[in-house]
Amino acid sequence: MRVAIFSDVQANLPAMESAVEHIEAWRPDLVVMAGDLVNRGPKSLDCVALFDDLRRDRGWLPVQGNHEAWVLRCGREGPRDALEAQTRRFADWTHEQVLPRLDSLRGWPDHLCFPGEDDDHWVHVTHGTMTSNREGITASVPDERLQGKVPTDVDLFVTAHTHRPLERIVHGTQVLNVGSVGSPFDGDPRGSYARLEWRGGRWHWEILRFAYDRDQADRDFRETGFIDEGGPLARILYHEWRLARLLMPRWRTDYEPAVLAGELDLEAGVRDYLRAVGVS
Repeated sequence: MRVAIFSDVQANLPAMESAVEHIEAWRPDLVVMAGDLVNRGPKSLDCVALFDDLRRDRGWLPVQGNHEAWVLRCGREGPRDALEAQTRRFADWTHEQVLPRLDSLRGWPDHLCFPGEDDDHWVHVTHGTMTSNREGITASVPDERLQGKVPTDVDLFVTAHTHRPLERIVHGTQVLNVGSVGSPFDGDPRGSYARLEWRGGRWHWEILRFAYDRDQADRDFRETGFIDEGGPLARILYHEWRLARLLMPRWRTDYEPAVLAGELDLEAGVRDYLRAVGVS
């Protein structure tokens, strides 16, 4: 039995197309997309359309990520004020782009489980942890903070969200983070996904890295309107993709409080921050 699991495409169509090519060449029995197919990038509608085809024609399965939940919420709840309208502009832009296929994002499960060929030795797939799809498991999170957030009755817990591949054991459970197809944050711009194979009465797994057409992805960011129409924070997201490293947390700690307090204009704050981190 062969299973491929990928996540965090983040609306990067060239990366998704390359991942699909790699996965289909391996001929897995099951493929799971572990969330965040959309948002943070320029081609959400195209990625949803491609995944719709793969669900229909190949039986690929989805798990909901925090960005699917966010885009759906944008359709239900408008911004509370002018500032929030600016800080979430990239998500509202994504919502507008995916409107023709918005229903395709509804009803995705938060968790998906499947057994080995012996109908035992279960694998549990979710986007974040057992309690939230906005929580990530990294190498630095201590075990005590993960109490109750990792199942203890499975052979393998597969997660994503952090955009960093990882293998570690938490409270006796093997944890595998599949990384990101479309926007890795570990300094390696290549996409990643996981291959699981049932052999010799147990699960074996590995993380695969693959190259894709980053020049086309860069043109997509610039030509679709994501950067120009997605608000100031879209520029931070673009540079996160370009550099394959996380920038948003430092923005949130060093600049966002002043913006929310009305002490700093959002546009000016993003400009100053990008200069401070040397990516303007």
